[in-house]
Amino acid sequence: MSEAAVTSAGPAHAGTAPARPDASSGARGAASHDALHGASHDAQENASARAACRGARLTRLILNDFRSYARADLAFDGRPVAIAGANGAGKTNILEAISLIGPGRGVRGARLDELPRIGGAGGWAVSARFMDAGGDERRFGVGAEPSRPARRVCRIDDAAASGPGAFSDHLRFLWLTPAMDRLFMEGAGERRRFLDRMTLACDPAHGRRASAFEQAMRQRQRLLEEGGDPALASALEIQMAENGVAIAAGRRETAARLAAAEVAGAADLFPAADIALEGELEAALADAKAADVEEDYAARLKTRRRLDAEAGRALLGPHRSDLLVYHRGKGRPARLCSTGEQKALLIGLVLANARIVAAQESADAPLILLLDEIAAHLDPDRRAGLFSIIDALGFQAFMTGTDKALFAAWGERAQHLEACGGALHPATLT
Repeated sequence: MSEAAVTSAGPAHAGTAPARPDASSGARGAASHDALHGASHDAQENASARAACRGARLTRLILNDFRSYARADLAFDGRPVAIAGANGAGKTNILEAISLIGPGRGVRGARLDELPRIGGAGGWAVSARFMDAGGDERRFGVGAEPSRPARRVCRIDDAAASGPGAFSDHLRFLWLTPAMDRLFMEGAGERRRFLDRMTLACDPAHGRRASAFEQAMRQRQRLLEEGGDPALASALEIQMAENGVAIAAGRRETAARLAAAEVAGAADLFPAADIALEGELEAALADAKAADVEEDYAARLKTRRRLDAEAGRALLGPHRSDLLVYHRGKGRPARLCSTGEQKALLIGLVLANARIVAAQESADAPLILLLDEIAAHLDPDRRAGLFSIIDALGFQAFMTGTDKALFAAWGERAQHLEACGGALHPATLT
């Protein structure tokens, strides 16, 4: 095997959040970049040309004391990335690290205290470099210090960022994980989060509105339970109404776009879905102006203060809505479809959402697809079709699977890596 593509040796630089590589690590990055180029020279040139058309792409990822990695320094060449390896080899950890360069808690929804490497100093850091279509580099970092493990530190171009929400103006993510295979069978909360991620990919402001709504709702609840100032409660209810109605409107727009989106080559592979939103605000917006819905929602919150105080939570709002999905061809709710059909519906929705983002002329923030165990339950023809669709959409994608043969249909269109021994190494398909 060639020189390790991932520097994975101790001691790791624990507690430096986020990691800021020095000149020597830049040399290591250059070496790992060369080592990871396993394709032919022509294929690499073609990949570079496609990457330029795709716009910004992740070129380097550095981990310090993150999950199973003491130290990792990865270079990517712009092609889709296929990571193969046994269960527990650290494949999903790479996807999770990438997803943390964005709002929220990443693909696993993990707590911050779950992210440091066991046996490490208690801190962790993820640093990423992106290259835009013009060749300019942007740097993003996130992590936590050992002394303050519950406080996430975020940086953009070596300057402190206000929080993970600041990343959404620069990067967008869509992901699918095995935990989502039961999305249509679980409670409404998971489906709301799925819809909100899709909406966030189209509109970065959606995340800020959601955060503002949740903050105002928590403050109002605390005020109601403590018997606080009614005037302050009214002010918080106005904030909830403004942001809550905007959230509902954003979801409605995403649902309408998903229903209309057509992805070339997908119709015969992944079933089309019909989508409905179940929620009082979403329903009200179908027949009234947003300003009128806001006014009515604020008024209803005021009249329900006692009920909400007794219940310990607000009983009305976008946090109570649900996403309903139907198999269009069969006219059947997704929850009644087979496991394979549900997986195919999920993939179809993600592809449709990616198509929507691709069609946005003003999309300044690139989209990155994170697809964990994406090919596990697909037959060879459907796998090959999926890979061709992803390639045609033109977004950078990171995929994982237990067997590198699952990614054979990519050929040299993808960069192939293998996870083993706490590191990633270049892989060949033969």
